Amino acid sequence: MTTGALSHLKVLDLSRVLAGPWATQILADLGADVVKVERPGAGDDTRAWGPPWLADGDGNPTSESAYYLSCNRNKRSVAIDMATSEGQDLIRRLAADVDIVVENFKFGGLKAYGLDYDTLKAINPALIYCSITGFGQTGPRAAQPGYDLLIQAMGGLMSVTGVPDGEPGAGPQRIGVALIDVMTGLYATIGVLAAVAHRDRTGEGQSIDIALMDVSVAALANLAMNYLVSGKSPVRMGNAHPNVVPYQDFATADGAIIVAVGNDGQFARYWQLLGLEPDPRLKTNAGRIRYRAETIGPIKEKMLERTTAEWMVAIEAVGVPCGPINDFAAVFADPQVVARGLRRDLDHPQGGTSPMVASPVNLSATPPTYRTAPPLLGQDTLAVLGEVLGLDRAALDTLAAKGVI
Repeated sequence: MTTGALSHLKVLDLSRVLAGPWATQILADLGADVVKVERPGAGDDTRAWGPPWLADGDGNPTSESAYYLSCNRNKRSVAIDMATSEGQDLIRRLAADVDIVVENFKFGGLKAYGLDYDTLKAINPALIYCSITGFGQTGPRAAQPGYDLLIQAMGGLMSVTGVPDGEPGAGPQRIGVALIDVMTGLYATIGVLAAVAHRDRTGEGQSIDIALMDVSVAALANLAMNYLVSGKSPVRMGNAHPNVVPYQDFATADGAIIVAVGNDGQFARYWQLLGLEPDPRLKTNAGRIRYRAETIGPIKEKMLERTTAEWMVAIEAVGVPCGPINDFAAVFADPQVVARGLRRDLDHPQGGTSPMVASPVNLSATPPTYRTAPPLLGQDTLAVLGEVLGLDRAALDTLAAKGVI
């Protein structure tokens, strides 16, 4: 048992891959009891998305992929075949005992199994039911499947990500992480917690409709407003910023560095550090945007005179944000990352330990907990069905013999 902020909540996780499991892992980290339902024999699709595979205590590869491990800790795995009527009945009985269901099947996909919101609401009127799909529960694309790459393209993010036209390597690019899935998981979590707060006041459950496409458009943030206000579509600018100058990468004598000037005072100190003559046209950010080439050109020349490490010391000394472009090894070796405990290691059922990336949600009274590594497929089937549904060993053996569990 846990005393986390959400330890009073029970979650039935019918999701797989990333967006849904990301949301339920957040809930689990905060103390919720999350039961993950998976297909017998196969489980979550991402279990097979390797290499790399986790190594056991002897250094031999296990059956657990790094992808699956990224978003399934603190959960219990129950293997149930929802294609069978008995499996559907088991899941409905589990849903009757929970506060929240999270699913990411195609639009209408669970209705045929009697596991849709209307059916489960009749069993559990206070249920909070979160559906995650590519395009949502309404609109002309509702029935179409959606994947992160597709949504990054259709939702506009790829149009502003990548090298500008006319430069070597120009063209739209996907973001290196499946960021739409991750952000969808975050929005789903926010929606679930809002629904919990509403239920606490009224006793009413509700359904939540989260779409990857909606999240992608919402994530356009200031660029969306730039377009809506001006009527002009933003273009790819590489690592430059459409609204702030200078705010980008610069080559140094031995590599590259990011300089992120956030206000006019910082710019004045940075320009002086570089030894450049004052230019009244560049005093304000609006002027620097207008005269972007006149701002960036001299900076590029000066930045080549010292190494990244030398510039880091000098630029930080005048109070201007800057930093290296780290690979993952440098990220996890960074003293700040180490001090914040962003790597955790949990004992794994197949021996050895599983590395984890910690939750960034640092609550003072009820911090996230790291109780169990991501479970093996069906690891908790007998325990959960016995505990929650009261099935005895004979009944469980019968279900297993039929292939239902």
